[in-house]
Amino acid sequence: MRRAAAAAVAGSTALVGVGLTAPAAHAADSDISFSNVVLNNGKPIVVGISAEVEAPLTYTVKSSVTLDSWWVEAYRGTYGTNEYLLANSTIRWGCSQSSAGGYTFRDCDETMIIDPDDMPGGNGNKLVNSDATDWRTLGTAIKKGGGYDTDLLSATVRLQRASRIRNMNASPEPVAKGRPITVTGTVQRANWSLHRYDNYGGRLVKLQFRPAGSSTYTTVKSVTASSTGYLKTTVTASQDGTWRWRYSGNTTTGASNSSGDYVDVN
Repeated sequence: MRRAAAAAVAGSTALVGVGLTAPAAHAADSDISFSNVVLNNGKPIVVGISAEVEAPLTYTVKSSVTLDSWWVEAYRGTYGTNEYLLANSTIRWGCSQSSAGGYTFRDCDETMIIDPDDMPGGNGNKLVNSDATDWRTLGTAIKKGGGYDTDLLSATVRLQRASRIRNMNASPEPVAKGRPITVTGTVQRANWSLHRYDNYGGRLVKLQFRPAGSSTYTTVKSVTASSTGYLKTTVTASQDGTWRWRYSGNTTTGASNSSGDYVDVN
C-alpha cells in the first residue's frame, strides 16, 4: 500500500505535505464542501523518469465552521484501504477569502509537486507505467477544535509518460537547391517501471519545417517510426531553414518536439 496525505496550512505561502495521516473518507458534511477543482489548468501532467514536475492546483473550499486546515489531493486506488497519492508536497501561494450567507469561501492557488522517484508512502515508492491514467481527487478539511470532513470529488487529472525525440539530424549541410535532404531521429518514451527511456516503435510523427526568418513551424509530412522507434524520410531542399520532428502524444504519453537542425540551401 502506498499512502500518505498532504497537510495544508491556512495562510499565505507554505510548504505542506509532510506531517498528517489522512482520515478515512466519509459522507460529505453539509457545513464544508470543495468545488472548482482544477489541476494543471485542465491539461494532462507529463512526467519523465527523474525530474520533479510542478502542476498548478486551484479550488474553492466552502465552510460554515472555522477550519484549522484543508487540502486537496490526487489519488489512485480505493480511498481508505489501498489508495496512494500523486504528490508528496504542495506549495500554497494563497487563498483569497469571501463570505456570503453564513459561509466562508476560500479560493486557493497552489502548486503540486510530483517526484517520480519519491511517491508518497515513505517506502521508496516510484511511479510505474500503469500510473499513466486518470487520477481522482479528494478534499479534506480539519475543523477548529476537532472533527473533519473528507469529500471524494468528481475532478480528475491524467498522468502521462514523457516522450522525447533523440538524434535529430538533417543532412547534408549545406545542400544544393533541388537536392534531397535526409532527416532521421528516434522517438522514445519514459519507462517509469524500469527508470529509463525506451524506443517507442510504430508512432506517427510529423516532420516540420521553419523557414529562415520565421518563428512558425509547418508540417511537411507524417512518418511512421519503425518497430524500434527509428525515423527516416527524404525531402527536397528548397530554402534555408530548420527541420524538426514533432510527436503529438496519445492518452498515456505526452507530446514532444526534437531539437531543430538548420540546413543552408545553396
